[in-house]
Amino acid sequence: MARKITTDAIEAFMSGKKFNRDNTNVRLENETWILSLHGNDIAERVTYSRPVRISNGGWSSNTTKERLNGIPGVSIVQRKGVWYLNGEEWDGGWKKI
Repeated sequence: MARKITTDAIEAFMSGKKFNRDNTNVRLENETWILSLHGNDIAERVTYSRPVRISNGGWSSNTTKERLNGIPGVSIVQRKGVWYLNGEEWDGGWKKI
């Protein structure tokens, strides 16, 4: 179960609303909605468009994983320190969902 901050941030990100609480921010830059955690961009979505692109922002933390897992179509699990995105090994680089 995701924490309230994750639920609220992803709702804002997917519906195109600004959000700023604690370490999580959703902002609009040049027609692109950006979700960031601790100042590192971890997801982006062009206004009124799919798909979403995600990244771990250089941090393989549980908080990053939780925020990203809140996005529809994203399932990240970790096994022996390796992240898997939707069943495939993932290095955390930008990926279209």
